[in-house]
Parts: sequence; C-alpha cells; structure tokens
Amino acid sequence: MKKAVFPGSFDPITQGHTEIIKRGTLIFDHITVAIGVNSQKKYLFSLEDRLKMLEACFVNYPQIGVAAYHGLTVDFAREQDAGFILRGLRSPQDLSYEQPIELINKHMAPDIETVHLLSSPKTAAISSTIVREVIKYKGDIDGLLPPEIVPFVRDSMY
Repeated sequence: MKKAVFPGSFDPITQGHTEIIKRGTLIFDHITVAIGVNSQKKYLFSLEDRLKMLEACFVNYPQIGVAAYHGLTVDFAREQDAGFILRGLRSPQDLSYEQPIELINKHMAPDIETVHLLSSPKTAAISSTIVREVIKYKGDIDGLLPPEIVPFVRDSMY
C-alpha cells in the first residue's frame, strides 16, 4: 500500500490544497493530511478548528485521513508508515522554497520520497496567506476555500 503525508498548517485549507490532495489519491492508496504544529507561529484558526475543517473537507474520502503532529515531518511520515511526502507547487518560488526542505528530508530519511504536483491554473494563485487577508478584511471567500468550510469561515468573520 502506497501511503503519503501531505503536511501543512492549513490556516485555512484552500481550494489549492484540496486539489492537490484529491489528485494525490490517483497516485497513493492513502494520504494523511497532517497539520504540523509550530508553537512559534500565530494562527488565525485554532488547531481544533483546523482539524474540523479538514475532516469536513474529506468526510467522503475514506482514503484520506487527517491528523496533527509535533516535530519533524519525516518522523511523522515514519509513524504513519508513509513512504512519501506529497507537496503542491504553485510557482517557481514554491520550488525554491521546497527544494532545500526536500534535500534535508532526504538527508534525514533517505527511504522517504517527496512527490510534487503542480497546481492547476485555476488554483495556482490561491495561498493561505492571501486567503487570511481576505478573511481578515471580510472579503469574498467563495472559490478560494473548499465549499464545505465556507459557512464555518464566514461565521468566524462576523
């Protein structure tokens, strides 16, 4: 069974994330969407809320699980018996950011491969950073977030 971990902060999860994850199910038998907990980072949504949003997005996908973890992604991947880390690339800047992480991961865990999928043109401009700004200023979030979480996020906006 081919298992992958798709790590991120998912603050919040976007249409771009869900696109990559769902396309990943064409390659992997199981994907764990994993929230990496960073105590130094300030989040818009609590860990509990982010987990609930992930669960809502993938309730109809038995091959997709959700979890949170502390520590190194490669250690979490090993705990999950996952031989792969799945990542999305929106732009050349993403590749520049992802490449050194992949090289360090490969140094620490030569048995774990990182697989990158390119975002579609429809979702390539969507980032959690931009979406957080839209939410902060009560802008239109339709099309940026998975429809399953839009009502929850709208409730948090007002």
